[in-house]
Amino acid sequence: MLHEYFMRAALEEAQNAFEKGEVPIGAVLVKDGQVIVRAHNLKEERRDPTAHAEILVIQKASQIFNSWRLAGTTLYVTIEPCPMCAGALIQARVGKLVFGARDVKAGVCGSLYNLVQDNRFNHCLEIEEGILKDSCAEIMQRFFKERRK
Repeated sequence: MLHEYFMRAALEEAQNAFEKGEVPIGAVLVKDGQVIVRAHNLKEERRDPTAHAEILVIQKASQIFNSWRLAGTTLYVTIEPCPMCAGALIQARVGKLVFGARDVKAGVCGSLYNLVQDNRFNHCLEIEEGILKDSCAEIMQRFFKERRK
């Protein structure tokens, strides 16, 4: 399945983050069936609270397209986006969000709230969730279990 292929690419990015001691979240942006850009969390490395995988993907893609409008793209991310990232997805006009596992503590694409489908905003995203959900949740659980040791 195509969604699983792209989510595996996001999981590779999450593994890259894991190996650097970053919270293991990975993201890939796809347009017309092609990966445009990949990223993973870099908050620790950059000492930047906004260096989430989703934000980094949006920034890189905006440079590639020479536009802040990313219409017609799909973002694959291992974990449900937080409020900051969800807001950025709306602002960037990303067309679709596909995520693996929910984030019941901070996710706002269905868990705490559904920011990206609130029709009071001028743009809403299509959402598909649960793609490789167990693998996406497992890497997070493993990361935090190791951090507690």
